[in-house]
Amino acid sequence: MGPEGWVGVGGAGEVAQDGFGPVGLVYMFNLIVGTGALTMPKAFATAGWLVSLVLLVFLGFMSFVTTTFVIEAMAAANAQLRWKRMENLKEEEDDDSSTASDSDVLIRDNYERAEKRPILSVQRRGSPNPFEITDRVEMGQMASMFFNKVGVNLFYFCIIVYLYGDLAIYAAAVPFSLMQVTCSATGNDSCGVEADTKYNDTDRCWGPLRRVDAYRIYLAIFTLLLGPFTFFDVQKTKYLQILTSLMRWIAFAVMIVLALVRIGHGQGEGHPPLADFSGVRNLFGVCVYSFMCQHSLPSLITPVSSKRHLTRLVFLDYVLILAFYGLLSFTAIFCFRGDSLMDMYTLNFARCDVVGLAAVRFFLGLFPVFTISTNFPIIAVTLRNNWKTLFHREGGTYPWVVDRVVFPTITLVPPVLVAFCTHDLESLVGITGAYAGTGIQYVIPAFLVYHCRRDTQLAFGCGVSNKHRSPFRHTFWVGFVLLWAFSCFIFVTANIVLSETKL
Repeated sequence: MGPEGWVGVGGAGEVAQDGFGPVGLVYMFNLIVGTGALTMPKAFATAGWLVSLVLLVFLGFMSFVTTTFVIEAMAAANAQLRWKRMENLKEEEDDDSSTASDSDVLIRDNYERAEKRPILSVQRRGSPNPFEITDRVEMGQMASMFFNKVGVNLFYFCIIVYLYGDLAIYAAAVPFSLMQVTCSATGNDSCGVEADTKYNDTDRCWGPLRRVDAYRIYLAIFTLLLGPFTFFDVQKTKYLQILTSLMRWIAFAVMIVLALVRIGHGQGEGHPPLADFSGVRNLFGVCVYSFMCQHSLPSLITPVSSKRHLTRLVFLDYVLILAFYGLLSFTAIFCFRGDSLMDMYTLNFARCDVVGLAAVRFFLGLFPVFTISTNFPIIAVTLRNNWKTLFHREGGTYPWVVDRVVFPTITLVPPVLVAFCTHDLESLVGITGAYAGTGIQYVIPAFLVYHCRRDTQLAFGCGVSNKHRSPFRHTFWVGFVLLWAFSCFIFVTANIVLSETKL
């Protein structure tokens, strides 16, 4: 996913636009493409260019399918909310015209009637189409509308695991980038990572300090500076979003141009294999993570005024994103040797032999630090709020210590501990994408659309069709997505077990 695009499962992202034209395309492009794309070049080089291309296209298609599922579920949720509002109005009208003694009976009768009959009157008295997406219904709310209690708890568990993975990736990426840029400098020459130089964590950084010590110092500073935000409420401002997006696109454009120039001058060192199936596990997780947007769709699509060609434009966005990922990854794997590609692709440009201008070297090397640091508090607050929602009791409130200390602490400590133990970003992204990412991108949308279709038919009857229904409307597609998700889970788990056994 584009981590910068995270708006949360009850999130605070604001998108304001007049129609899903060019502006909408840019917002969705921005939502999906984020820092996760920086780990893709190494995954491409490890798995081979043909296997990577085929898997990237297929996973892009599967992500598009489940995106249309979420849009359909959003429309169905809006229709149900509209229907319930109509029923509440009718109950109030009936209450006004009845005696106090009969009010309970009437409310119960109205509720039973609403549960049993198709509500076609919504079309006549409400908006032209009951399935118009006007209310922002987040995935957590959709889960509570269409799932039973067990399903809702599993949904929040999946979201929480994914957010923990996100935070661990962020907590490792910033100190790792700082360590690479500052520890790789030799003497007075601040050239960053030198050509053909391989560093180990035990190598010296500054005097007696090893590289791993520098990494942990940076991690401690990162935690002390950004960790306290977890204990308060944070909102993503529009200007901060614009700034981080601008920096991201400048960095991506500079890297692609520099790689193309090197290849054009015959300086390309990369000779990627056609296929290497040992690298497919991480590639799969990285690709799933890089297509992650389903959780943020309500915040993106609801404010759009014209949704007539929504599916077509979403498809166009996916085509553009596929082209961008392909361009970024192919220029990378043919420009740099596979064994020299860094977990964070920007760090490959912190070399003197690649970039002569020191300002550009430091901008690209430190780029993840700026963009990730602005998003870490937002995701931490989102995770904290999801913990609160998971344990929330109807009508109950948390003691001050639990609310202000316990929840923020259990949010912050685990990802920092993971980052303390490892800075292997490719594996962190791969595992997060392969497990929690599979749940959010495939399993949850498939179950949402299945249950929303069933509930819609019960409430509205067969005469009303969802105007935002997915083009993949046959039940076969729901089964296919779930089968694919299950197969991926088994494949990744077996691959991890076999890899550990060999070690």
